[in-house]
Amino acid sequence: MPYEAKKFIDLFGTKGFSDELLNNHFTLYQGYVTNINKLIDALETMEKEGKFGTPEYNELNRRLGWEFNGMRLHEYYFANIMKGGTELDKKSEFYKKLEENFLGSGEAFEKDFRAMGAIRGIGWVILYYDKISDRLFNVWINEHDMGHLAGASPLLVLDVFEHAYICDYGLKRADYIGAFWRAVDWATVEDRFENARR
Repeated sequence: MPYEAKKFIDLFGTKGFSDELLNNHFTLYQGYVTNINKLIDALETMEKEGKFGTPEYNELNRRLGWEFNGMRLHEYYFANIMKGGTELDKKSEFYKKLEENFLGSGEAFEKDFRAMGAIRGIGWVILYYDKISDRLFNVWINEHDMGHLAGASPLLVLDVFEHAYICDYGLKRADYIGAFWRAVDWATVEDRFENARR
């Protein structure tokens, strides 16, 4: 069954994100969904034809992680922002875990996350939860298919590829990160944390 692009039209009108920026971003996301479906179809055809190990087969398999993660990371990103954002519950288990893992304060977590978002280059910043160690990590992901923490769950996802902000902010990435921070849906992030702990 092919993947279908999710609709995030409720994000139109989000302060700090023009409708043009969002529409462009949704179109790019749709491209990942289209490409993952094409890749899966092409690989299934090659498998039926017994073309295992051919250069084409190998390259398509290498490309699979890029297209799939491009699709999925955008879904996490769009789903963890909303008009007006929400307040982070400082009495929640999630906030206690932030304090435990980031020098005793949510402010230290925020400072670290924002600083990672400002790293030169394209990529993602992801707050991961590792259930095995019961620990949170802010992680820089350079490309969709490289640098992820195996087995860890993404809780908060920030897209810092230029397409996510340049239309509205030019090279002022810090201003974009500020707008993102004000739009974070912390209830969604906390739900992801609770689900990851189960």
